[in-house]
Parts: sequence; structure tokens; C-alpha cells
Amino acid sequence: MSDERDSKKKAADLSFEDAVKRLSEIVQKLERGDLPLEESLLLFEEGVGLSRASQDKLDSAQKRVEELLGLDRDGKARTVPFETRGDRES
Repeated sequence: MSDERDSKKKAADLSFEDAVKRLSEIVQKLERGDLPLEESLLLFEEGVGLSRASQDKLDSAQKRVEELLGLDRDGKARTVPFETRGDRES
């Protein structure tokens, strides 16, 4: 359990860019398919932690952008939704 907490803490401490880079390295290693099962599971677990930490950072950045857009006349946050992937491809 301590290792799991350490892994989560390390993932949260990385910059977004470093976390994505490490996640890419993990994916490449796992896709090769030549690792022992236990090592694959450990890498997969690390990857899940990195993915979650990265998503948290993206969510936080989105919230900051929305806050920077200001308030409307009713005092409600004026937001502009981010385009979804499907919206950009149409």
C-alpha cells in the first residue's frame, strides 16, 4: 500500500509534460510485450497513476481558464466550453 501511495505522489509531483513523456515510455514498453507479467503489472499501475494525475492537471487548467473568463451580469461564471474532439473533426 505504501508503494501505491508513493507512486501516486510521484505522479502528482511531475509536471504535466514529464508525466505524459513517462506515460509514453510505459506504453512503448508494454506494447513490446516482452516483459515479465509482474513488471508489466507494475508499469501498468504506474501508467494508470500518471494518467489520472495528468487528467487532474488538465481539469485544473480548464477550471482556471474558465475562471479567467470572468463573470456575467448575474454574477455567474462566464464560460466557454472547450471543443470536444468530435466538434473539431466535423
